Amino acid sequence: MMWMRLKLLNKFNYIEHYKTDANEFDYFEERLGATKDDERRLREYIISVIPKQSKIILDIGCGSGWVAKYFSNKNKTTISTDLAFKNVAKSKQLTNLGNHFGVVTDSFNPSFKIGNIDTIISSEVIEHVTNPKAFIKSLYQLLPNKGILVISTPYNEIIRYILCTHCNKKTPIHAHLHSFTEKYFTDVNRELINSDIKYYIFGNKLLIFLRTYVVLRFLPFKLWKMIDSFFNKIFNKPVHLLVVYTKN
Repeated sequence: MMWMRLKLLNKFNYIEHYKTDANEFDYFEERLGATKDDERRLREYIISVIPKQSKIILDIGCGSGWVAKYFSNKNKTTISTDLAFKNVAKSKQLTNLGNHFGVVTDSFNPSFKIGNIDTIISSEVIEHVTNPKAFIKSLYQLLPNKGILVISTPYNEIIRYILCTHCNKKTPIHAHLHSFTEKYFTDVNRELINSDIKYYIFGNKLLIFLRTYVVLRFLPFKLWKMIDSFFNKIFNKPVHLLVVYTKN
């Protein structure tokens, strides 16, 4: 029952959980094969929607630190954040530039002044958080007028569970708690923030299954995007959803 699930999530100590998670798993480990190419295309899509006039970019849940690595080298001020000190420190170590900063903070209670950050990126994070609506609202309120919040997440994911051998309870694989389509973000926009909103749905499951990355990886992003879009028209099984909120 949904209400019981929400009640359990509200009691969940997410801060301690993700600190432990960072110590157990290496988010900086190099990816291989189709996974590596899929992540590369996701990053290219995110980069393509960031305004060139962006000055300060806040990376929520810095993961492998790719946001700082790319944008700091483009003379943007970048801030890598995470609940775990380990991830922030590693990101800072990999991109040790004067315009890159690391901050350990909770995205539900971010320690930043409202209006100072014009671009926020949250890539593959929202599916893990306990309360996605509160997550969006807490980040959106940091933006100045015309600032943007960019969120990526798996598209319409079927969440699968395993039985935990320790607690004997159903546990979601990859710790994905929620599945999203564009409708969810439209509803949040109408209920909470009333911004301009754009969607990008991409990454075709058939192309990934057929391991076409062996050939397609050599194509520039724009050409790959055209092929990917064509395949999603004839075989509508997209992998990624990218949402861009622009503050009014």
